[in-house]
Amino acid sequence: MKTILLAGGADDLPAGEHNQIPKPMIEVGGRPIMTRVMDIYSHFGHRDFIVAAGHQAVTIKQFFANYHLMANDVRVSIDSGKIDLHPTHGAGWKVGVVDTGHYTSSSGRLRLLRKWVGDERFMVGYADALGNIDIESLLDFHDSHGKIATLTAVRPPARLGSVELLDSRVTAYTDKLRSQDAWINGGFFVFEPTIFDYLVDDQEPLEGAPLSQLSMDGELMAFRHYGFWQPVDTVADRKRLSTYCMSDPPPWLQLGRPAASKAAE
Repeated sequence: MKTILLAGGADDLPAGEHNQIPKPMIEVGGRPIMTRVMDIYSHFGHRDFIVAAGHQAVTIKQFFANYHLMANDVRVSIDSGKIDLHPTHGAGWKVGVVDTGHYTSSSGRLRLLRKWVGDERFMVGYADALGNIDIESLLDFHDSHGKIATLTAVRPPARLGSVELLDSRVTAYTDKLRSQDAWINGGFFVFEPTIFDYLVDDQEPLEGAPLSQLSMDGELMAFRHYGFWQPVDTVADRKRLSTYCMSDPPPWLQLGRPAASKAAE
């Protein structure tokens, strides 16, 4: 199963960060946060990724083209330039990086990747938020309800993407967070290929009309996550996550624990 990482935004860098890199390339503990999101999926055996790039797409392409050099030890013959890799660990990732346009919305980026995922179920994640999501339980939950879409509902901190729930069904979706809302959209989606029928406007964000229409049609369900979840929206967020990297494992890789993630009660 393929996993799409949304990594194309141009205007959502934390205040104080320079805009010469995409937000998912911001380093957390010495590595781009996007690769730490990939660690979560990889833990559950999902290692086939498609990065929906836009802003500074070339930077992301260059990074992954050379990632094998950064992720492993190397032995270089200075005379010939021959490089021998000495793997330090086997990530086993396959990564496609697709330039989906500088100004394309998130739903437009997904629509442009239709030929990459074909007619199969796929997952979508934000490339700038970490959580100890039990991906296996998420997929089991998606299997159980038979609807088109599942999002992972999390507790704040978050600023946008409020969901109203009735048991596990999303009854309303709005991109405005009201103070009384207890759950918000944390990403970590599972979609059936019929999701593409809802992606009709390349300038409309996924979090706008598509999710709203899915909820009105009764086709959007929520997997409630009770564990760790943290986006990078501020410099303080980045520093906090970098501090967490000193833990072994960090909180987003404290996975598979019974109390960490579960379907709605």
